[in-house]
Amino acid sequence: MIALLAQVEIRDRSEDTCVSDNGFCPDWIADNFDRYVDPFFQHVLLTVVAVAIGFLIASTLAVIAYRRRWLINPVTQVTGVLYTIPSVAAFFLLLPITGRGFLTATVALVSYVLLIIFRNVLTGLDNVPEETKDAGRGMGLTDRQLLWRVEVPLALPEIMAGLRIATTTTVGLATLAFFAGAGGLGEQIFSDITFKSNVVVAGGLAVVLAAVLDGLILLVQRAITPWTRVVAAR
Repeated sequence: MIALLAQVEIRDRSEDTCVSDNGFCPDWIADNFDRYVDPFFQHVLLTVVAVAIGFLIASTLAVIAYRRRWLINPVTQVTGVLYTIPSVAAFFLLLPITGRGFLTATVALVSYVLLIIFRNVLTGLDNVPEETKDAGRGMGLTDRQLLWRVEVPLALPEIMAGLRIATTTTVGLATLAFFAGAGGLGEQIFSDITFKSNVVVAGGLAVVLAAVLDGLILLVQRAITPWTRVVAAR
């Protein structure tokens, strides 16, 4: 019993020393990991909602611009301007309009998704071989049928690539969402940025989230574009 108490005391002393030295403390991480659970799921929600809304808006704009080419430059310029606004500045600029919280963070994050997805969707549609479209027209497909049955499916690899880039980018930008009062892992990182254990856990969870979401999108891409694997095998 005395030996056990001595071991516990030694562990507590070593842990206190590690924490006071702002080091990497596995025991502290194990005891305090639950403090990162809620911020992690806040981060997931911010990322998924922003990417989903951004994908819906940008892909719709890309499909319309694909048919009405004069829209390409205006949409590219507007989304390009939004993309170049520093993320922290975007959060503060929106605060007087939308207030602190989830809405402000989401609006800002969506604005950074638009350009990436718009360009990739448009590039994917433009890269569909002309002979393939001619074959579809020869089969009697209308322009609308040709778009949804031929062009969009063949553009999926580029579309999904854009979605992957947008998702991983959003995971990183969402770490700054705490400036808008939306929480997330960034709040944990900046709460004690000098403490290595805190930064490693919070930052590591953000990296894991980006990798997992990227892997999930890649799996979906492979599932909905089986012909790409056939071509690659040849």
